[in-house]
Amino acid sequence: MKTGRVVLLVALLALLLVQARLPAQPRPIRVGGTLPLTGVFAAQGKVHEAAGRAFVQMMNEKGGLLGRPLEWVLLDDESQPDKAAALYERLITEDKVDLIIGPYGTAAITAAMRVAEKYGYVFPHHTASLTYAYTYRRHFPTWYVGLNTHITTPSKVFDAYLSLPPGQRPRTVGFVVNKFPGTQFLAYGRANTGGAVRIAQQKGLRVVLDVQFDLGTTDWIPVAQQVRRANPDLLYVAGLALDGVNLLQALAQLGWRPRHHFYQWPSPGAMLTALPLTDRATSVTIFVPHEPYLSNPGARDFVNRYRAWAKATGLAYSEPDVQSAASWSAWQVLTFGVQECRCLDHARIAEVLLSKPVPTVQGYLKFDPQQQNYGDDIQAVMQIQDGRWWAVWPRQLAAEGRRLR
Repeated sequence: MKTGRVVLLVALLALLLVQARLPAQPRPIRVGGTLPLTGVFAAQGKVHEAAGRAFVQMMNEKGGLLGRPLEWVLLDDESQPDKAAALYERLITEDKVDLIIGPYGTAAITAAMRVAEKYGYVFPHHTASLTYAYTYRRHFPTWYVGLNTHITTPSKVFDAYLSLPPGQRPRTVGFVVNKFPGTQFLAYGRANTGGAVRIAQQKGLRVVLDVQFDLGTTDWIPVAQQVRRANPDLLYVAGLALDGVNLLQALAQLGWRPRHHFYQWPSPGAMLTALPLTDRATSVTIFVPHEPYLSNPGARDFVNRYRAWAKATGLAYSEPDVQSAASWSAWQVLTFGVQECRCLDHARIAEVLLSKPVPTVQGYLKFDPQQQNYGDDIQAVMQIQDGRWWAVWPRQLAAEGRRLR
């Protein structure tokens, strides 16, 4: 019995000695953030979660960040901006995360940005639309639409339609506008400048309808009746997520189908599942999984890894799209800043990002402090053709053999 105890003690001592000689595991670099994992924006939150998870997995497979594992501390903001702000406060002051990355959507991002500014954190974010409101020097937007998107975005859309052959060009346009701040900004502009309604008139289109609807609208028939009466050549839906599909279904019940139709920020997958109602629908994008986008930095990694992660986790739509590309780009921006300064100092990371072009799946982004960290509006017009989305305008970003129909 005594001999057995001696043997056990020797074995334990040997094990402790071996463990003492093993190299210590580096402490992870922790990135804090929230997403709407529940609530009204949960579907979009899952897309951004898939992009972030796939990116973090890729980084760790390639050796981590600064030789340390990358850890994403992700919390559920329940689609509530106030909760998002409170959680970012907690991530910074209690959880002591090293870095942060933005939540989903304009309202949550606007709330979280105030917290980031309070503590001086670098704040990459992917889905905010009130460009004029963001003056924090260390915010880095990766829905790269330019500071004056209320002018450039509708101009690009109407230029695309006015490039059609004379017999196909729209002469009238009807607007259906969500009362969401971002879509209001894009539709009506600011301080009597810009906005899709004003831009349409400036380009010679006659506005035959301008109707607004509330967030969460469920009865679309009254709106559809107004559209049918106006009978516009181009239906312009300044809406979110499923607004467009819901309106098209109501219009189909009334026996009316748009000749040309545009949607501001739809759920790309939902639009495809609603075919043939959505055939030839258009929207704007910063990434489509075909050339020339696939030649951008990290684009093939993004496409392959996002598809794999989305399929493995059962997402209804597993194709990379504008949402997941913006999210992936935000991670690229954050990790590029850290790698270039080889530090976790927020002031130095920000200066790197403000001084160097940042490689992303959208191309090289330049954050211009004279433009509140925006640059050019790099969006393209995309259209559903033959069952999938294709970039069709401007011509240098269009898929080979594709043009607006």
